[in-house]
Amino acid sequence: MVIDLGSVCNERDLHALVKRELGFPAFYGMNWDAFWDAITGLIEMPDELRFAYWAELELRVPQAASALRRQFAGCHAETHGFNVVYDR
Repeated sequence: MVIDLGSVCNERDLHALVKRELGFPAFYGMNWDAFWDAITGLIEMPDELRFAYWAELELRVPQAASALRRQFAGCHAETHGFNVVYDR
């Protein structure tokens, strides 16, 4: 699965995009604690998740990009169930 980050301008946009693309439930809280809950138990993650335009996200919304990467790093270390690729 590829998620295009090209249109993300702020953290709220990022949460809305991953909610839609990954099929998070309607009650998703649009914060990093809720994100963790979603990726570790509420949804089934794809085998590979690829983020297009990652470098642009890091420039536009560096704190959100860092938080997203930390979430996946923690989840991967815990579950080893999927691979995340950050395309430059």
